Formats: sequence, C-alpha cells, structure tokens
Amino acid sequence: MTTFPYVTVDVFTAQRFGGNPLGIVLDARGMTGEQMQQVAAEFNYAESTFILPPQNPENTAQVRIFTRAQEVPFAGHPNVGTGFVLAQQPEIFGKIPGDALRFEEKAGLVEIDVVRDGDAVIGARIKAPQPLETGQTMDPAVYAACVSLPTDAIITERHKPTLASVGLPFFVAETDMDSLATAHANLDAFRAAAERYGLADLSGRFSVFVYARRGEGIDALRARMFAPLSNNWEDPATGSASAALGAFLVSLEPQADRAARIVIEQGVEMGRPSEIVVNARKSSGKVDSVTIEGRCVPVMQGTLTL
Repeated sequence: MTTFPYVTVDVFTAQRFGGNPLGIVLDARGMTGEQMQQVAAEFNYAESTFILPPQNPENTAQVRIFTRAQEVPFAGHPNVGTGFVLAQQPEIFGKIPGDALRFEEKAGLVEIDVVRDGDAVIGARIKAPQPLETGQTMDPAVYAACVSLPTDAIITERHKPTLASVGLPFFVAETDMDSLATAHANLDAFRAAAERYGLADLSGRFSVFVYARRGEGIDALRARMFAPLSNNWEDPATGSASAALGAFLVSLEPQADRAARIVIEQGVEMGRPSEIVVNARKSSGKVDSVTIEGRCVPVMQGTLTL
C-alpha cells in the first residue's frame, strides 16, 4: 500500500466552511488516472486536484483536475486553492515555489500570482488559459426550464443564454435577484436540453451559470451554477464560470477599450457565501485579459492510502 498526503481548503472565502471546498493531493506520483477519479469521488467535492512534477522544468507543477465524475481541462477554484497551498510549501519537486506559479493543465498553461497580506499568503489570482470563445445560444424557455424559472424571468435585452468559455464552457444567462433566489436545477429539463442542443461533448459537462445584477452596471453580480448531469447539483463558487461571464459581459460593453473589476457573489443560497473577483480587459474591441482572484482558508490535512 502507498500513502499520499492531502489537504483541503475552502476557496473564495475568508471564513472556514464558506466558499467552495477543494481536496488537494500534494504529490500524486504513482497514482493512476483511474485512482485519481476514485479519490475525487471519495472526497465528494465539486473538484479535487492532483499535483505532479512538471513536464517542463521551467513550470511549477502539472495539475490534474477531477470532478466527482470526470477529469476536466481547467477550473477556477481548483487553481486558486492549489496555488494558495503550493505557495506555502517550502519546496515542491526540488524547487521553491515563489509568488509566481505556472501550472501545466489540459487546457494549457495556467499562471498564478500569490496574494499576500504582509507576509501571510491569503489567496491567489489566476489568468484564464484561453481567450474568450462564445458559441451557440439557447432558447430562453429551455434555459428557464433547466433552472425551474418561468420563461419571462430570463432577461434577454442584453443577450440571450449563450455558451461562453475561457477554458471551460458554461451557458450564461441573466435574471433578476428575486428569481435567482428561487432557481434550482431540473434534471429532466437538463437532459432534454442536452439532447436538443447536442451538448454531450462539452468536456463531459453541461453547466449553466445564471446571474443577476446587484446594481445598474456589471461591477457587482450574484450568480448560481447548476450541473446536475455531472452530479453537481449546485456549486458554491465557480471561478471558471465567473471568468467566462466577466469576459463575456465586457465583450458586450459598447466601448472598444474597457477594463472592469467585477465582484461576483455565489453560494449565498447554499449557506456557503463566496466572493470571486474578476478583472477583464478589452482592447480594440477584443477581450485580451481575464483574471480571477479569491481568498482561501485551510481546513484539513492527512494521508490517504491506496
């Protein structure tokens, strides 16, 4: 039998038992992909990460990310939480991590900047690994059914429900604060939408990210994420969806050059309040920079045996 050290952290929160929990296997050498999937299912978190030596020694580490059901190419809160943890390791794979990390992932290289309060590491900031891509739109009635809302609760004046990605795809749509509070996943509607729109190839996920504005502009939002077909009925903090949404909303702004700092609340209705900070920039009409930032809190540490 082999033992592997692990830690857990709560991500996108400054309070323990808030935010989104993450399991991290600190050195997964000798573990197969099948075993990683089994461990992720055992953790039973939205995602877990497994750290391996980098293929290119100029990078910090190779990071594999698994949901309860499958491996994914990129995700926000796993990178923020893993960066937070590795920044506090005295040495990882023969090198001192420092405050600028670079992870090799299936979606590409992910750059992480450590966030400090004085000498204390309190969180991390990551850059999205891919440029904004938008895809098909969805009938508002179909989207509304997925989140158990009436069709007229989906606001389409600014945009229709749209597939957006900066590394992992999500259907994003706008609603109002009252409707957002009552939203919940409808499994049958998700299945019908996946069949209608041919969504089986979305990295194994069909996820919706529904949001409401907390003011007149885009700088303050509240959101909820549902992906029941991936056994994730609701997620308390979704960094990759927040990055995609922030980039998409900035792309819709009328200015050719625009920078926005967007604070997204999530997890409130679940009793795990989270705060995700997105910085998105558009230059000459094209979004060319997207970062997400959040705080983290350590929770548990131990070893697992395989």
